[in-house]
Amino acid sequence: MVGEPLARSAHRRTLSSQFTTSTYPGGPRNNIRHNNSSFSPLPPLTHRRRYLAISSLLILAIIFILKTSAGAPFHRITSVYSKPNLEDQVSSCGKLTTPTRTTIYGTDTVYIPGPTQTVTVQDNALIQPHPSKAVVFILIMWSKTSAIEGALLVKSILMYNTSPSEFHIICDDEAENYLRSRFALVHRPRQHILIRFYKPSWQSMLDRIEREGTIQTDHSAGLPGLMKLFIHEIVPVEKGIYIDTDAFFISDPTLLWNIFETLKPSTAVVMSSHPDQNSPEWNNASRICSCVMLLDLEKLRNLRLMDSSIYQADSTHRFPSALGPEAFRAMYGLPGGDGRGRYDNVRLGDQGYWWAIVSHRPDIFEPLSYDFEVTSCLLNTYNIGLGNDDTDESEELSRQSFLIDTPQEGIVVLPKLLHFNCLHGTDVYMNWEGWSHPDNILAQRWGAALKYHEGYKWIWLNNGGGSSMQMEATSVVFADEHFASEISL
Repeated sequence: MVGEPLARSAHRRTLSSQFTTSTYPGGPRNNIRHNNSSFSPLPPLTHRRRYLAISSLLILAIIFILKTSAGAPFHRITSVYSKPNLEDQVSSCGKLTTPTRTTIYGTDTVYIPGPTQTVTVQDNALIQPHPSKAVVFILIMWSKTSAIEGALLVKSILMYNTSPSEFHIICDDEAENYLRSRFALVHRPRQHILIRFYKPSWQSMLDRIEREGTIQTDHSAGLPGLMKLFIHEIVPVEKGIYIDTDAFFISDPTLLWNIFETLKPSTAVVMSSHPDQNSPEWNNASRICSCVMLLDLEKLRNLRLMDSSIYQADSTHRFPSALGPEAFRAMYGLPGGDGRGRYDNVRLGDQGYWWAIVSHRPDIFEPLSYDFEVTSCLLNTYNIGLGNDDTDESEELSRQSFLIDTPQEGIVVLPKLLHFNCLHGTDVYMNWEGWSHPDNILAQRWGAALKYHEGYKWIWLNNGGGSSMQMEATSVVFADEHFASEISL
């Protein structure tokens, strides 16, 4: 259930004092008398002792300041609860837009080396905008088991990312609590980190599907999995990377983020494309994988990706019709067969609907390099794995499989993200029985990589200085509800 924002005071620790020094002359000059390039006897003993004592204190003070500045990096860990400012998030055409500010309810503690004091900051402080070069990830974790998998994905991102990281996580209480227990171990991240938890209630998700009117799922991901079709309505950012929880990075995630800079102006969705795959029982939805997606959320809002009874009730006709219904009818016919029910012929959950969308509107789609989706499902990880470190690219390409008649044909796959889907019989892929079988081909290829990343301690991420970690939690209002509020439906 969605928790109400908590109004709390914030505490900030700041420097309370600075050292000030004045010059000590070392004794009165009138006690010094020159005589043939020499001077008269030294000042009285009391002056010498005073001079030495004060000089020693000054030297110790300078050493203390230097050691404190060099040896105690600036850390910032913020734990806050926020609520969205609706006036910032709804534009004149009913789209969910990136907020310019967010109101904070909670605590904000800043640790700074040196003498400190605690200053209370009242509620309604503003979150600073995320760093412009941050890599934005959007994840869905519903249940503790999902969070156990997702935590490994997040950890791998923090291990390799050369940019600041933003995590926008749609989750329940169990998942949030598990993730917070891991984030609490990181005090000195190498790069800035923002974590924002989005907490829709189960009923609110059911209601949004009901307002859409035609979709349903028979996939094991269930209702939370369908939320992949509504990310643009939930998360108020311009663009982001979505990744399923059963995956982890083995290279810098910034490389994936940089693909955004290479896309055509019309592109809104990037995911792996496998046109060589034939699966009539799934309506060939296996020709894409919605497990790793680059999403231009602002473009998807402009397209009004998913329909709603609220949109249908708008009699002004000032806004475009939703893209989804037309795409779904083009591939699957009328919902329920007669237009009065829900689709019962769509397979693979949200992926079946994404397949209809990108098939109907190929102008908004581009294929993703297999480097970022080395999958264990059907494609046998393209017949690549660890070992033979002196292999050159031409030899590696000659060994790889499932590349002919695909966008990757003739291009060597250089793995950067591993995806361990289709490992049946376990709720957590790391616990899959096959990993313990020495003859299992997947275990031979990637078992060592899994063992390393799973065993990598969270405290080992404390290798930075001057970076911050900020955590927030917010409730969810879907875009069609914002629209209804705006036009007073």
